[in-house]
Amino acid sequence: MTDALTLTRQAVARVPTDAGEFQLALYANNHDSKEHLALVMGDPTAKRNFLVRIHSECFTGDVLGSRRCDCGPQLNLAMALIAEAGAGMIIYLRQEGRGIGLLSKLRAYNLQDEGYDTVDANLLLGHQADERDYTAAALILRDWNVASIRLMTNNPAKIDSLRALGVDVSARVPLQVAENTDNAHYLRTKAARMRHLLDLG
Repeated sequence: MTDALTLTRQAVARVPTDAGEFQLALYANNHDSKEHLALVMGDPTAKRNFLVRIHSECFTGDVLGSRRCDCGPQLNLAMALIAEAGAGMIIYLRQEGRGIGLLSKLRAYNLQDEGYDTVDANLLLGHQADERDYTAAALILRDWNVASIRLMTNNPAKIDSLRALGVDVSARVPLQVAENTDNAHYLRTKAARMRHLLDLG
């Protein structure tokens, strides 16, 4: 029987960014070596309707600026919206490629270049369309004693998952970024097959 997931906050440090000044908290967990992160502006303690983005790691989009997805622009937009609001949190979960890992994600990219969409590529590799788990996010919100959140997302399944974990999601804040020639099919697949709430014209 697997032990329940637990997180331990190990350090918090000031991180000034182009969007504003944040505190970055690092969490270790009892299941693996993955370190989850919380990027926080303002004091979330006991706050209601706190602005939150739960962002799954995307090395290609977040770090390299890949145009195949909308992850990097979404992360940047979330930071800008938090700065505009003066407070908020980005929870950065280490679950690359909707939870399948970077190796499988790159293999899925090759299948997508052969004409498969993101869902079918994952299935062909023996994965689910989306293997992400948001337990760590719920634990981080609990650690900061956040009362309720306005969640920046286009993904209704993420809201359902968080509510099932006991998180009070009071509202959804759309987080749509520009479509381009490289991510158009990806975005339309998310809307058509994964129920993402996107206005694609």
